[in-house]
Amino acid sequence: MPLVGLTVVEPRLAWPLAAVRGVFAILFGVLALIWPGATVLALAIIYGIYAIIDGIGGLMQAFRPGDAAHRAAYGILGAFGIIAGVLVLLWPGITVLVLAFLVGFWAIFTGIVEIVAAIRLRKQIEGEAFLIAAGALSLIAGIVIVFNPLAGAYGIALLVGIYALLYGVMLLVLAFRLRKLAQSA
Repeated sequence: MPLVGLTVVEPRLAWPLAAVRGVFAILFGVLALIWPGATVLALAIIYGIYAIIDGIGGLMQAFRPGDAAHRAAYGILGAFGIIAGVLVLLWPGITVLVLAFLVGFWAIFTGIVEIVAAIRLRKQIEGEAFLIAAGALSLIAGIVIVFNPLAGAYGIALLVGIYALLYGVMLLVLAFRLRKLAQSA
């Protein structure tokens, strides 16, 4: 069956594509786990490229006919996108640290809110200890990340690596099932 875009029309013929995708996902996952620092830097660089492309798209939108306020907003957002992208590409390490700090402060804030909510709701709900425990875990993780942002950045890379490994294994299982289906037909 012919390929339409990137979608295979006949699922039984899709097994080689699923297998290749699975192998590459597993390889990416292993590399992310072996070199988490490089993984995080690569993600920052990819984001920088995306921000520049998105910024160019915003600037292009600003020069199309339409409402002046919307065009101005697109122009400002486009310019900010390009500037952000260039800054990320110039200093990807700082981008990783800023991301880690944002995650850390978000975790601290979330933890505090969950603990306060659990205390305030303890008369209305049962099992508030779980919400307190979740809040405490979030609070501790946030504090660790803020005081050691590289640990937070590495943690992000490790999560991406684990996800890629699991995703790759699932794609390989799918590929083998599709292959079996194709052989039985």
